[in-house]
Amino acid sequence: MTRLSLPQVESGSFAAILLLFCSATLPACLSGIATRAFAQNQTSVALPSEPPRFWIEQAAANEQHIIEADGTFPLRYRQRKVDAKGDTTREIIESREGAVARLIERNGQPITASEDTGERQRLADALASPADFIKHHRRDSGTRSDVLSLVRLIPQAMTFTYVPGQPQPQNATSRQIVIDFQPDPKFKPPTILSSALTGLAGRFWIDERTHQLTRGEAHVLHTVDFGWGILGSIHPGGTVEFEQADAGNGRWVYSHLDEHLVFRVLVKTVPENTLMTNTNFRQLPAQISYQDAIHILLAMPIPLK
Repeated sequence: MTRLSLPQVESGSFAAILLLFCSATLPACLSGIATRAFAQNQTSVALPSEPPRFWIEQAAANEQHIIEADGTFPLRYRQRKVDAKGDTTREIIESREGAVARLIERNGQPITASEDTGERQRLADALASPADFIKHHRRDSGTRSDVLSLVRLIPQAMTFTYVPGQPQPQNATSRQIVIDFQPDPKFKPPTILSSALTGLAGRFWIDERTHQLTRGEAHVLHTVDFGWGILGSIHPGGTVEFEQADAGNGRWVYSHLDEHLVFRVLVKTVPENTLMTNTNFRQLPAQISYQDAIHILLAMPIPLK
């Protein structure tokens, strides 16, 4: 994100694949974009001497390392998500087999005893059926492969320009390299999935010290069809914003995501509106199994209604 940490971006959805580089593709419109609820320091900063593509390639390489290392750095954090299913808060632990979560709040309030009983039963069922858990999370591997392919294509699929004045986030602790991007008309998507890159434009911020992508904003310029529109399409006007943060020891993860997209899947139109915030990052001392993660979550006391 981020990266990675696919569980942080709802790894089963196509939006997650868009987002992940939407981990080098997130914007707003290209002229004067990028200030929705996002404070910036208006002090002008000199442009870097390197060509913009240098920073893109560096950030893309770092994202690939994060994606490939997913699950090897155990992490615990709290995630609040507001979407079509409601407003929920979960405690999440990333294990070597995949992320495990426990619902702890709904609409900003403690869950009921009945809901907690259901959560405990769900986690107990996962302990009793490791094959089902592994099968479910094996799908993440396919998503991870798709994301990697998109990340590798970003430098080829877009054209890049420095943003004049280099607007800096007010809370930045080091200089951010600010770059706008738009589709390269010469790019020929090698896969159906990579067609998504032809309809995105935006802006992102790359940390000068670490070469990590820290923030992105993206805007869907025009309808993007998949399989000549037979499989589906993404409608124009959609936006995605995200931020990544260092969770410690160089582990970068998604800390914020705000997406408003509309997909057509076969004959059904599906809106995707999600606001997600990850906080309270804690690194665990060593890799743990998903069973260990479940036991930790079950042992965690939580207030109930």
